[in-house]
Amino acid sequence: MALLDVKDIVVRFGGVVALDGASFTIDEGQICGLIGPNGAGKTTLFNVISRLYTSNSGSVTFGEHDVLSVPPHKIAAIGIARTFQNLGLFPANTVIENVMIGAHHRTKTEVWNSMLRLPRGRREERETREMAGQILSDLDLASVANHPAAGLPYGTLKRIELARAVAAQPKLLMLDEPASGLTHGEVDELGDTIRKIRDNYGLTVLLVEHHMAIVMGISDKVVALDFGRLIASGTPAEVQNNPAVIEAYLGVSS
Repeated sequence: MALLDVKDIVVRFGGVVALDGASFTIDEGQICGLIGPNGAGKTTLFNVISRLYTSNSGSVTFGEHDVLSVPPHKIAAIGIARTFQNLGLFPANTVIENVMIGAHHRTKTEVWNSMLRLPRGRREERETREMAGQILSDLDLASVANHPAAGLPYGTLKRIELARAVAAQPKLLMLDEPASGLTHGEVDELGDTIRKIRDNYGLTVLLVEHHMAIVMGISDKVVALDFGRLIASGTPAEVQNNPAVIEAYLGVSS
């Protein structure tokens, strides 16, 4: 059963058509890779689903939610979390504090409870810290939990951002170029990590990535775009061997 249903999305920026009727679905528990050459519309589609952009037409359904009617600041509350190509961590805060920020939309304590350190606020902070600590342990980051984010290796920072997204307790985790800037060894580890958190946390994953080895290695389904249009959808093997995909990437017909 489809958890995410993207249908006939059109996005125009002035006279430029960034998305031209893009449609696809993702079933619950799947890892879905979204691929395409530069300018294919991947990031635009990603931003529509996460409500950073508004489409000109089409629909996005997530479970029982009409995503395009959800205010952007409420998108995490319905169960969608994402990472970004550019890291958005707070350098002066500790790693565990950065991860705890990912759970902010689930906290119920009022500001005065937190400021005055009232019992309810202390209890909620303790529970959030424990949850963040468990996520860091699962991602092999426990050793840096109390270290400021500043000064840590780039690959570690990418995993911290992933941990922060998981802390939002989403149903759909959207990963925007998670392998960007990583070494070959870190890319291999990332693939294992994504599968691990999918399994451990019962997530569905939508992955935008240029690194084809990781996409084809971990995805259950791959969706390919070119010039804003869907050109292929299926298993990694089916998409890799699709003539339209080969032509889009190589510029030649198979």
